[in-house]
Amino acid sequence: MSLQSAKWSMLTASTILLGMAIAPASAQSIDDVAARVKSNFTEQGVEIEWKGLSGDLSSMVMQGVSFKAAGTDSAFEIGDLTLENISEADGNLNVGSISSDAYSRNDGPTSFEISPMVMKDVILFGEASSNPFGGMMYYRSIRLDDISMKNSGKTAFAAKDISATMSEFATDKPVTMEATVPNFTADLTLVDDPKYKDAIEALGYQTINGSIRMEGSWNAADGDMNIVKYDTKIDNAGTLGVSMRLGGYTTEFIKSMQELQKQMAEASEEADSSAQGMAMLGLMQQLSFNSTSIRFTDDSLTNKLLDYFGKQQGVSGKDVANQAKAIVPFGLAQLQNPELTAQASAAVNQFLDNPGSLEISAAPTSPVPFALIMADAMANPTNLTKTLAVSVKANQN
Repeated sequence: MSLQSAKWSMLTASTILLGMAIAPASAQSIDDVAARVKSNFTEQGVEIEWKGLSGDLSSMVMQGVSFKAAGTDSAFEIGDLTLENISEADGNLNVGSISSDAYSRNDGPTSFEISPMVMKDVILFGEASSNPFGGMMYYRSIRLDDISMKNSGKTAFAAKDISATMSEFATDKPVTMEATVPNFTADLTLVDDPKYKDAIEALGYQTINGSIRMEGSWNAADGDMNIVKYDTKIDNAGTLGVSMRLGGYTTEFIKSMQELQKQMAEASEEADSSAQGMAMLGLMQQLSFNSTSIRFTDDSLTNKLLDYFGKQQGVSGKDVANQAKAIVPFGLAQLQNPELTAQASAAVNQFLDNPGSLEISAAPTSPVPFALIMADAMANPTNLTKTLAVSVKANQN
């Protein structure tokens, strides 16, 4: 198994563990709870099985749990799931904690391990109530102590103390969310491609260390999704920060998206996908665009890249920077937005002279329906930068 496919398998396993959506209602026995678990996973295109059940409604164990994506043959066996301190209120189940076993898998020279996942203060919404999370599960906190992947005995990737929290649930106010990966490492000496391997060695990034932090909120009432911060930091390189705000991301939208994904998973490879594509476009038109920003804050990467490309050409890094300054205005001229071209050119010049930060943002004065964005993209793509009020800034806090 290739390193890349193994990484995908690990991420798939951890993602489904972290994102489980279980919604039992007024269960009379542990069999009812397990049946509701199975039904909810099926609705989301995931088939789940188990070998046995034990305990009672105050504490139960689903033994030998395995799951697989609908339409696939490969199943992941994740061990036991333990639900503790289960109580009922208003047709919902409140669970003090849901935890999994430690998970490990070997595929030839590649192996990966995931520590037990623990979720605290979980609300499993029942059928009798309107699920304000569109079928997703609410929890106050979730934690993974570590996750790692090895190739031929070498640790290719590892992350520790992964956690996420949500504010206390209420139907009349937004739920705030935070997630963090305070430390991850990657061994880039395991990259096989000679072209990339040479660049990695030249830049001095054989091993990288970094962190990830996300902050945001979601208002189920009006569908306002606000990703305030999504920062990925690489030590001695830089930080890539993304923010975004969308409207219309309602529970109805989520349920419709889940149903469409289910249909797509069940469709055969020979089936005509045009109808599903049109349905997807129809769903996307329910959303509106408020703002977005992509920001890079330099921590020595820029000058390293300039020197690297300069060495490839037999010139200095400063010469490469001057070449970039000259090329940028001609490339941006295709946008047919002279004001943005002048602004972006000035920002790039400032950044290359003194690398601090470079930010591209789009913040229209009022929300723009996705239908209008798609219409502009097809009929008049050069108008998009004006419609979305795109701007570029450098070295600003």
